[in-house]
Amino acid sequence: MALATKNVSLTQYLSNRKEQIMDQIKLNIDNREVVVAKGTTILKAAQKIGIDIPTLCFFELKGMNIHNNPGGCRICVVEVEGRRNLAPACVTECTEGMVVKTNSMRVLNARRTVLELILSDHPADCLKCAKNGNCELQDLAIKFGIREIPFEGEQSNYQVEVTPSIIRDMNKCIMCRRCEMMCNVFQTVGALSAIERGFPAVISTAFNQELKDSPCTFCGQCVAVCPVGALVEADHTAKVVRAIADERKTVVVQVAPAVRVALGEEFGMKPGSIVTGQLTTALRQLGFDYVFDTDWSADLTIMEEGTELIGRLTRFLNGDKDVKLPLLTSCCPAWVNFFEHQFPNLREIPSTAKSPQQMFGAIAKSYFADKIGVKREDMVVVSVMPCLAKKYECGRDEFKVNGNPDVDYSISTRELAHLIKSANIDFRTLPETDFDSPLGESTGAAVIFGATGGVIEAACRTAYEVITKKPLPKIDFHELRGLEGIRSATIDIDGIKINIGIAHGLSNARKLLEQIERGESQYHAIEVMACPGGCIDGGGQPLHHGNSDIIKARWEATYEADKNMPIRKSHENPSIQAIYKEFLGEPCGEKSHELLHTHYFDRKKTVEIDLD
Repeated sequence: MALATKNVSLTQYLSNRKEQIMDQIKLNIDNREVVVAKGTTILKAAQKIGIDIPTLCFFELKGMNIHNNPGGCRICVVEVEGRRNLAPACVTECTEGMVVKTNSMRVLNARRTVLELILSDHPADCLKCAKNGNCELQDLAIKFGIREIPFEGEQSNYQVEVTPSIIRDMNKCIMCRRCEMMCNVFQTVGALSAIERGFPAVISTAFNQELKDSPCTFCGQCVAVCPVGALVEADHTAKVVRAIADERKTVVVQVAPAVRVALGEEFGMKPGSIVTGQLTTALRQLGFDYVFDTDWSADLTIMEEGTELIGRLTRFLNGDKDVKLPLLTSCCPAWVNFFEHQFPNLREIPSTAKSPQQMFGAIAKSYFADKIGVKREDMVVVSVMPCLAKKYECGRDEFKVNGNPDVDYSISTRELAHLIKSANIDFRTLPETDFDSPLGESTGAAVIFGATGGVIEAACRTAYEVITKKPLPKIDFHELRGLEGIRSATIDIDGIKINIGIAHGLSNARKLLEQIERGESQYHAIEVMACPGGCIDGGGQPLHHGNSDIIKARWEATYEADKNMPIRKSHENPSIQAIYKEFLGEPCGEKSHELLHTHYFDRKKTVEIDLD
């Protein structure tokens, strides 16, 4: 029978269809009928038929289970027939026969009044605000044609906090609670929450302590979702410009893999545009003496971290019960901050390999500085990173030699875009050029570091051939790819079954670490990235305003860039082979351990309260 599907009786089919119909709701929005599933909000129903309802506190990243809808701002209020009060569309569920007006005079006046009240306690410093032109509150003010504020009263007066990574200006906080959601739900860090009541209410740290004294990992996801300028990156571009202008300094720049698939968005190019060639040209026009690629040190990281993994696995398979497994990747500084604060008892498990940023700095100020005859103190290393935690990372004391940091300044993708624009460089028309040698040669394995699962896939490509002495039967490990929060796969290396765990988002990492604590983990290696999708959605990347299609486009571009590389395995990078022969010796040897490895700390803090 045509109505019956395979292995389903007509009776069952009709029963299922009846349940589906019963779960549907018909309502009227602005004189247009719409049918939605039971439980759908008015906002979602309106979006289904192309009706725009303005929002502010509402935020959603589809496909990644990230959403914020406290219903607090009231910008999205609508008129529902039969109800006395206006209803917030983001949290009000549709009911059968509901009649909704989204643009009545009552609704428009209410939204305007709410917006004016928010603006009445908001600094009018748009011209010098980091979010100017990219501020959702500013966009709404323009949309509603607000040119003056009719309300006068008390103004918030909080002290601005400046950290190496993030500037926190709570005078601009509008209590949308997006940052709180990202910090507490998606990251489970717990650094930010609402404090006080009434007018003094604000999002802050526990006991209003400074971020550096809180569990903050400096991942920057709070910055990425903040609709205003309450949370922005600490801008280091002025320091970089001064360094470039100093004729006594040799200024070297490195560019992270995720930057090349996102920077183009700042210049009106479609998400996922690969702009590697234009990027190197722009950096030369800005005045950098050498333009190198963090992909090079990503390949170096695989040699060190991969060797460490092979060593631990070998000892484990030989019966060593004391070997530390699973090996946890250590490329993400926000993730490192997380386990140092939250799971310090596990700090002996992660790989001791430094991140690619820090490996590059260590090599640039030793091997390369010697090569070009420049003193360490006369070289300035700048990194362009998708991540705000990288700013914090390069300031860590263990990454300094006699007080001189391996990486002097880390700027975000957004900061680089601002530099290019301020220099009046027409990015879209730039010719393509290559990175400089020798620290600019890289492989496809390094490119995929920017996406969740990329680090462990790069490691597997090398580990397979090092262990088996055979060429890979297939270079792409599709089982390690995806955007699910937690993924698992078993890799067969010539009969050896390696269980791999992958997590992006620190809430997902927490689940895997808790398994390790309970002795339930079956993994041999786990990759963790702090940000949604990995570095492609780092806290310093172009803002996506909740459009997950942008993240997906960057993710796809990352693997496209890998596919187009002539060499796709880290251990086949001729420049990496040369540095081991000329300078480092062997992976995880004495020299490489001195320069390329680190250790971790117990940063868990206790708060003492005097009750007397």
